[in-house]
Amino acid sequence: MKHLSITFFALAAGVLCLSCRQLVAPPAPYGVVPSADQLKWQQLEYCMFVHFGPNTFTDLEWGDGKEDPRVFNPTGLDCRQWAATAKKAGMKGIIITAKHHDGFCLWPSKYSTHTVRESAWKDGRGDVLRELSEACREAGLKFGVYLSPWDRNHPAYGTPGYNRVFADMLTEVLSGYGDVFEQWFDGANGEGENGKRQAYDWCLFNRTVYDNQPHAVIFSDVGPGCRWIGNEDGRAGETCWSRLDTAGFEPGRGPAVDTLNSGNVFGVAWAPGEADVSIRPGWFYSSATDDKVKSLDHLLDIYYASVGRNSNLLLNVPPDRAGRIHPNDSARLMELRATLDAVFSANLLHGATVTASAVRGASPTFGAAHVLDSNFDTYWATDDSVTAATLEFEFPQAQTFNLLLLQEYIPLGQRVASFNVEYWDNTSTSWKLLATATTIGYKRILRVPATTTGKLRINISHALACPVLSTVEAYRE
Repeated sequence: MKHLSITFFALAAGVLCLSCRQLVAPPAPYGVVPSADQLKWQQLEYCMFVHFGPNTFTDLEWGDGKEDPRVFNPTGLDCRQWAATAKKAGMKGIIITAKHHDGFCLWPSKYSTHTVRESAWKDGRGDVLRELSEACREAGLKFGVYLSPWDRNHPAYGTPGYNRVFADMLTEVLSGYGDVFEQWFDGANGEGENGKRQAYDWCLFNRTVYDNQPHAVIFSDVGPGCRWIGNEDGRAGETCWSRLDTAGFEPGRGPAVDTLNSGNVFGVAWAPGEADVSIRPGWFYSSATDDKVKSLDHLLDIYYASVGRNSNLLLNVPPDRAGRIHPNDSARLMELRATLDAVFSANLLHGATVTASAVRGASPTFGAAHVLDSNFDTYWATDDSVTAATLEFEFPQAQTFNLLLLQEYIPLGQRVASFNVEYWDNTSTSWKLLATATTIGYKRILRVPATTTGKLRINISHALACPVLSTVEAYRE
C-alpha cells in the first residue's frame, strides 16, 4: 500500500511537471512587428510588375504626356496570357502601371482625357484594368496597381486642386476592380528646375487607399506598408532590417538609398523591403531589347539577393506592342522556375537530428525540432535572458550542400543581428567556419562554398531579444 502511494504521488508530480512545461509563456513581441496584412504580403515573396502604356508604342521610358492617346493600340491584348505566365513562373500576383508619369490611364477615368477611352484600342471601349483584374482572379493571383502621382498631361497638375483629382482617380481604381493587394506609389518627378511643383497630400492619398482597400499594402520610399529597397537592381542589403525610421520623410523624399537598402535596426515603423527590377534593360517593352533579357544566372543572383535577403521580389515583365508577354521573357521565366523548383525540392536537413544549447523553459513547445518541421508557425526559442545560442544538426549521413535557408518567426519581431555557420571537418576533427552574416528576418538564403559534412552548427552570436527561429534548411544548387 505504501509502495502504491509513492507511485501515485510520483505520477502526479510528473503530470504536474509536464503541465508546467507546457504552460511556459511564449516570448513577448520585440519592438515593432508586422500587421497581419504585411505578414501575408511578405509570404507572397515573388510577384510580376507590368509596365504597359503609350511608352510601349513610342520606345520611351518616360512619356511627356503630349503623346497622341491613339498611339495606344495593342492588337492582341491577352491579360490571361500574362496571368498564365506569372502563375507558371511561380509568381503570386501582378502589379500594373495603371497610370505612369505621362498621365495616361489604362482605365476610362472620368477625371482625365488621356485614357484608353481616347485611344484607338477597341475604339475607346476597352479597360485594361478590368481585363487584368478578371484574369488574375481566374488564375488565383493577387492584383495590384501602380499609380504615379506625377502627371505630365493633366492640366490641374501643379495646383492645389490636383490632389483631389488624384484621390478621385485612386478611388476609381481601388473601388472598381475587386481586391487590390498592393498600392504602388512612385515618388519620381522629373519636371526640372522650371517645371511644375506639386505639394502632394500623402495623408489624403493613403487615407483614400485604406478607405477603399483596408487590407492593401502601400509601397513607397517610406511605406507605410513596404519600402523601396533603394535601387532598381533587385538587390537588398546584406544587412536588411524590416524596420525603418520614417519621420521627416515622404515618397520622393525618402531616406538615403543605403538606409533604404539596409533598414534601421531600431526603426519605429515596420516597412519591409521590396526589390523591383526589370527582366530587360528598360521598364517598357522595346523590340531592340528582345535579345537582352537577363540571363538565368543573373536572375538567380537577383532572387538570392532579394527573397534571400528578407525582401520581396517584384520582377518587371513588360508586354509587347501586341499586348502579350514576349516568348523570350516567358522562356527565361520558366527556366528560372524550373531551376528554383529543382534546387529547393530536397531539403538535405530532412531526417537530421537537432539540438540546442538552450530551450525556452526546457519546454518542447519551443524545442529545437521545430526548425525542421516545415511549419512557419512553430519555432525554437530561448529564455528571455539568452540572446546568444547554438543549434547543432547531425545528418543521417554526410551531405553536400551550398545553400542554407533560415527564417525568423517575424510575428514576434526581427531579432537576430549576427550569426555564423560552422561545419564539422572530419579531417581535422574540428569545427570550421563556413559563413558569417548579420540579419535573417522573414527569410535569409546564404550561398556558401559546396561543403560535405555530417554535422552543421548555427551560432546566433547576437540577438536583440531571445532568438525565435522557425526554419532551417539546407540545399544543393
